[in-house]
Amino acid sequence: MEPNTMIELDGLKKYFSISKGLIKKNVTYVKAVDDISLTIKEGEIVGLVGESGSGKTTLARVILSLSRKTGGDIYIDGINVGKATKAEMKKLRSEIAVVFQDPASNLNPRQTVESSIMRPLIIHGISRAEAKKKAKEVLAMVKMDERYLDSYPHQLSGGQLQRIAIARALALDPKIMILDEPTSALDVSVQAQILNLLLDLQDQLHLTYLVITHDLNVIKYISDRIAVMYLGKLVEFGPTDEIANNAKHPYTRGLLDAAPILDPNLRGREKTIMRGDPGSLINIGNGCRFSDRCPYATEECKTTMPGNTMVAEDHQVACFHPLK
Repeated sequence: MEPNTMIELDGLKKYFSISKGLIKKNVTYVKAVDDISLTIKEGEIVGLVGESGSGKTTLARVILSLSRKTGGDIYIDGINVGKATKAEMKKLRSEIAVVFQDPASNLNPRQTVESSIMRPLIIHGISRAEAKKKAKEVLAMVKMDERYLDSYPHQLSGGQLQRIAIARALALDPKIMILDEPTSALDVSVQAQILNLLLDLQDQLHLTYLVITHDLNVIKYISDRIAVMYLGKLVEFGPTDEIANNAKHPYTRGLLDAAPILDPNLRGREKTIMRGDPGSLINIGNGCRFSDRCPYATEECKTTMPGNTMVAEDHQVACFHPLK
């Protein structure tokens, strides 16, 4: 593991088995995460994008040890998660935090904001007095007044709830934050406020972010590098500007063309709309998983899985025929 690397995935796999028949002899596998390798450096923001069902959330759950990996290795802050001791796992649980898509579903409706923020601190052995003090500190960090400490979730707006969720994630002074669709449930104006807050916190605390979203405009605004997943595979990974302006995989180009264009000066350009729907992860073939939808697919694409090719500095693509 390289110095200053906070997350490293090496051939990570997560398969779900499906049994058929009365005696369950026929077993097939859903390859939700299939041989993913990437690194996220300290202080970096990496955006993970792809259509629904591409495996983004499953990948996050495996990194968080909420789901057991099938194969490969996960290194977080130099620790091999699969071989970590109890002491190392306790350290990691305080170093890595998560913010989910729907904050209301992750806050106890019977607990006040203060109690929700204090809970992870108390679980980690911090005294109630210190936890109360920390709750006030993190609430101020997300630009909310102390009076909200006595509020209940049903009394707050979506944007306020997301700020509370971010405050709770910050309570244990993490080094890494995984944000799963952090703005998709919010109004557009509130989305901008939350994104700017996340950028301010990242700069202030030198945090490392993995941001999972389907919104390319969010990713282009917030991230340093973009990772693109399709049906469990990482198909493209590189610097944000390079991916946004010079995408090499047909799937990435299709995602970019499907996103709304915010700049009115660019709205007249021709778009390529992807055909078909994402395929099934059950009984998947040996070839490129995008071959059925790709206008450039050859017989080689349909029978052989392409490896990663470096097409520019720090820009890799899994495609036999990268776009010009």
